[in-house]
Amino acid sequence: MRFLFWLALIGLVFFALRSKWQAVQRKAKQAAPPPQEPAVTTRQLTSERMLVCAHCAVYFPESEAVRSLPGKEGEEELVFCSSQHQQQHQQHHQQA
Repeated sequence: MRFLFWLALIGLVFFALRSKWQAVQRKAKQAAPPPQEPAVTTRQLTSERMLVCAHCAVYFPESEAVRSLPGKEGEEELVFCSSQHQQQHQQHHQQA
């Protein structure tokens, strides 16, 4: 009879502790904000065409291009990575 008493007492303590632990876990889940996914910017979602500088041959995004209008009929538009390279390219070709 004593054995059954102790077995029942241990079982009740076990279930009480388990119930308390589950309540704490539920409360912690409700209190914590859900994990947020990292913000994705538009720039990360879209790719951009890369151009080559006519002066230094470095690739750069099209949005950063400095464009040179064609001088003569049939000349193609030149693109540069900076206004300095545009000026240097024009000076070099004027001297030649």
